[in-house]
Amino acid sequence: MPKIDDQLAAQAFHRLVEHLRMRTDVQNIDLMIAGGFCRNCLADWVSEASGGKVGRDEAREAIYGMPQAEWKARHQAGSTPEQVEAMNRSVALNQRLRAEQEARLDEALEEGFPASDPPSMTEP
Repeated sequence: MPKIDDQLAAQAFHRLVEHLRMRTDVQNIDLMIAGGFCRNCLADWVSEASGGKVGRDEAREAIYGMPQAEWKARHQAGSTPEQVEAMNRSVALNQRLRAEQEARLDEALEEGFPASDPPSMTEP
């Protein structure tokens, strides 16, 4: 995958957050169904990336632009059983794809290192 400059990635991230704040009509469950992530996921990734410096609630407030409870009260609609089922399928797909990706990485590591110890060096 081509490397994206960190400054460009940060600008794109801020644009994504701004866009999600603007599109309050798009429900998290619909984001999960279509893309496999939502505002909460994005906030959780921010919290994880901070190494514990940014708590989950703080990250969610940064993504939502307000406390999550306030956003939910203002903008969140109820979900149907069909939406919940579709979201669960999307979450399962995420898990399967992540496991496949990790297996490919493990396989690449195994191919990069010999199974046995390297031959010992002896002096002539």
